[in-house]
Amino acid sequence: MVDLSSALWWRGNYQYDLTVSEIASARGRHPRYAIDLVHWSGRGRVQYAGVVVADSHTCLIVKESDHQDQLYFPIGDVAWEHFTETDLHTVCPFKGEADYWSLTVGGTSEENVVWAYRRPFPEVAGLEGYVAFYTDRVQVELLETVEEDDGDVVAYPFPVWGTAADLARLIDVAPDGEGRFTSPSFPDPPLGTFIDLPDHRRPRQVIEGGQLLGQAIVAASKTVPDQRVVSASMVFTRAARFDAPLAVDVAVLRRGRTYSTVEIRMIQEDKLCSVGLVLLDSGAEDVYRLAADMPEVPPPLECPLRDFGVIGRDIRVVDGAYNFDPDDVGPAELYVWMRYRERPEEPAMQAALLAQATTHFTIGASMRPHQGITEALAHVTLSTGPMAVDIAFHDEPDAADWHLYENPAIYAGRGQVQGQGRIFAQDGRLVASYSVHAMVRSFDADPNRIGGYTSAM
Repeated sequence: MVDLSSALWWRGNYQYDLTVSEIASARGRHPRYAIDLVHWSGRGRVQYAGVVVADSHTCLIVKESDHQDQLYFPIGDVAWEHFTETDLHTVCPFKGEADYWSLTVGGTSEENVVWAYRRPFPEVAGLEGYVAFYTDRVQVELLETVEEDDGDVVAYPFPVWGTAADLARLIDVAPDGEGRFTSPSFPDPPLGTFIDLPDHRRPRQVIEGGQLLGQAIVAASKTVPDQRVVSASMVFTRAARFDAPLAVDVAVLRRGRTYSTVEIRMIQEDKLCSVGLVLLDSGAEDVYRLAADMPEVPPPLECPLRDFGVIGRDIRVVDGAYNFDPDDVGPAELYVWMRYRERPEEPAMQAALLAQATTHFTIGASMRPHQGITEALAHVTLSTGPMAVDIAFHDEPDAADWHLYENPAIYAGRGQVQGQGRIFAQDGRLVASYSVHAMVRSFDADPNRIGGYTSAM
């Protein structure tokens, strides 16, 4: 890494074709367009061809309307001996003029892979002295040290989906009139609001079924607040998307002193996406108690981390069995530890966060015995996704503690997959059990003709 004092290229004798005054900012024409510069509390790292070319503890995550998040590095934390400035210059109507550098490591090169706004517009003056990299051409990562896990370092390939707080905010649906709740788009405003983006520049837009299940649990609990959700069942009739708000319609089918039944309908752009039933209970003392035993597996910190793109939600997979290695063949089961580092106050939110992950693992478990078939094929050559899920809550979860998901797949065939799962607290209590019915089949049409990876199931 170079010392800041030696980075003379930053304010050297570079001649601009345009002055800042000649480049008009579009911010005045688009007042809702937002660019937020957020300091990342951990490290950022860039690698190329096995060489670290940037590493910093003072990175900025730039959150910009109509863009995926971008990680910016201080110029003094970049190994400039690997870079050569080029003649390419582009203009962003919200940030200013960008200059570019190419990267060479050994005999391998990437042209115009890093850029900087040497003289950014005043609204984003904090970008001065920072550079960013194309994440599809070099390996960009967020590194986070988790002190409570003996200082383990979590590496998140960048860009990430979001944070656990983002996920909780989406699941915690807001009242919007009698019998209706809403969840906003993500991000809000959605991608494409100001600039028409092609699909290849968008992240995957399909909302996972487990999130809809969690939202149903929260909506039912807010509708009948004096009872506890004890079970929920959802059928997913069509894919819901992140790029539009979601309406959650709630109808109380029966309000009883002991049990209540609530119907949930998820609607997006006037189309039904899922329908479900939630059962709530006033509670009772044990007549007797029986619970399945927790399987014997290594504890969380002895299991490798698995990134699902959500900062603040830790997932560790027993034996590292959830992976995209086509030659890693094993039994049709997955054991996964999960924890949220922040504990929500409402019990229904804790239950909803645990339920959200129930649809993550069944399809992957069913693929494990079959060489050459992994979830890397999902939404690319295989059409996959949950079609129905049922969950029953037996004991109180604490989302900030580790929970073990025991997830065997019991059937796969005829385009269908069936899984049965159990969720155990780390102290051995059976907290919940669930079943998942999923779809796995070959595409009838070229997935690129129906939105490609961003929207194809």
